[in-house]
Amino acid sequence: MRLENILALTHGKLINEPFVNIFENIVFDAKAVKRGDLFIAFDESTIEDAVFNGAYGVVFDKPTQMSDTEIAWIKVQSIEDALRRLLRFRLIEKEVTVYESNEIILKLALQVITESKFIALEGDLKKLFKSLWHVENGSIILFCPALVDKSIFTDIKNLPKIAIEPIAIMEKTLFETSFIYDNIFYERQLISPFFIPYLEELLHLYKSLKVNYRLRKFTPIEHFEAVFTNKNFELKEFGASDKVLIFEKNTDLIDSEITFLQKHANWAKIIYIIPHASECEKNENIFKYQNDKDILTILKNNSFHFALIVGVDKSILSKPLTNQTQLTLDF
Repeated sequence: MRLENILALTHGKLINEPFVNIFENIVFDAKAVKRGDLFIAFDESTIEDAVFNGAYGVVFDKPTQMSDTEIAWIKVQSIEDALRRLLRFRLIEKEVTVYESNEIILKLALQVITESKFIALEGDLKKLFKSLWHVENGSIILFCPALVDKSIFTDIKNLPKIAIEPIAIMEKTLFETSFIYDNIFYERQLISPFFIPYLEELLHLYKSLKVNYRLRKFTPIEHFEAVFTNKNFELKEFGASDKVLIFEKNTDLIDSEITFLQKHANWAKIIYIIPHASECEKNENIFKYQNDKDILTILKNNSFHFALIVGVDKSILSKPLTNQTQLTLDF
């Protein structure tokens, strides 16, 4: 990329008159810099290494001493803002198509094997830049605004909703599903029936866009995540106990998950542990908490088969449930 284009896209200021005017690649890791690269200095202490390794230019946003006046020194207001501008231009140039989804669909997509032109995105700005700078022309990107900075995209599409082909569920438990889709049988997938409507949307997107895909065995996706324990809250293998803690970080899913459990586990004693500020229909089995200690107390003092715990993840289990034994559930 030419120097004048870098300056225009990043709104940067060239603070010297360099002999170079074109860069081979954009690099963040000083150790990975090769002759001709433009170095993005997130950490100004690594600039000297980048220059030594052959950087033709340095983009920086903190006070920096020039060590080689023959290369380009580009001062920007914000490194992250400069990267957003560069990446936004690059994706327009590559003519990518961008779809927005919710977090569950994105997490499921990250576990599906697809052809290289389809990219499910998550990560910080540096990770995104590395993933997308050399993306194929005409690629398709799926992202979730809760996980990825939306401002790097210009034209964002919604997932297609018309004529979604339903998944035929053959067998199910609360946390496993065997199903048929597109005449293929998927046996005992570690995915709750709760997620099937989300999976239908994702598979419909693949079919609509004619993207080749292959489902592999699913793993927990940090939503509606089941942890099996015994009465002493000691960890058990999946399915080896009738006492289950279900963790859901996203408070927006409270109502839908309560409805799902009430419908599909009406035989069970279920308690619901939700943040104090959350609004929910009154129910004698709903308990509200203000901190992690409250959650542990509620679990200790109530009998249940399933406990839906909303607003936290399973890391709270590293804290003792009983003062007498100092029992911990470390992962």
